[in-house]
Amino acid sequence: MAAITVFETVAAMRAAVAGWHGAGETVALVPTMGALHEGHIALVAEGRRRASRVIVTIFVNPTQFAPHEDFKKYPRTFDADCAKLVAAGADAVFFPSVEEMYPAGFATRVLLLGPAAVGLEDRFRPTHFEGVATICCKLFTQSRADCAIFGEKDYQQLKVVTRMATDLDLGVAIVPLATIREADGLAMSSRNRYLSPEQRALAPLLHRVMQELAIRIRNRDDLFKAVAEAQEAIITAGFELDYLEARHAETLAPVTSLADGPIRLLIAARIGGTRLIDNIAA
Repeated sequence: MAAITVFETVAAMRAAVAGWHGAGETVALVPTMGALHEGHIALVAEGRRRASRVIVTIFVNPTQFAPHEDFKKYPRTFDADCAKLVAAGADAVFFPSVEEMYPAGFATRVLLLGPAAVGLEDRFRPTHFEGVATICCKLFTQSRADCAIFGEKDYQQLKVVTRMATDLDLGVAIVPLATIREADGLAMSSRNRYLSPEQRALAPLLHRVMQELAIRIRNRDDLFKAVAEAQEAIITAGFELDYLEARHAETLAPVTSLADGPIRLLIAARIGGTRLIDNIAA
């Protein structure tokens, strides 16, 4: 199997990017935490369409995990990930240590408002986006990439990172990519591997319910009634529902009527010990 270039330090990555830029090439960044699946590979493919070179970051970022979350058990599959990236045509992997990213004395965080403070993921994971924004800000400035590719599955994250890159003039274009799904509609996620066979069979119901809700909204049904009935369908099926809401697609502000659009439907629900998120346009 062919090898892939691995950068373990910021200095090594910057030197390579400087060479590429000096030769007139452009660079796309694909930030990940590893445990790569076909959704990640689609991001790499989009990066190849957008730029001359693609760097994939693999870093399980401790600052975006709350104490009760799964940082230690988050899957780490570096060798398998690299094999997939070779096949996908990525040029390099940035694989830093925690000490490289957060050296002794590190004391800075990105303060977020706007789409990071709308009562969705932030209501259940109040420190999550601070960690995401801080690491993304570092990756953007460390890599000096021309664009960064993010999937729409983590829709609130996409809006948070886009807003931050714009507000802080980071010089990187944030490129969204539509959610990649399994054949039965389940959004691809590294956490899907935690589902038992029975849970995996039930999980696509989330997407089906959202599709039905989107159709009702497009047919001008009563918004609040339609959302409430969709929430009840999720709970009745056996999920623990964190939220299923209709929000403004850009600001993520709550909508009070169909006239407040464009509308995005967002959901987070637990089945067993696994938390699934998804979203679609309405």
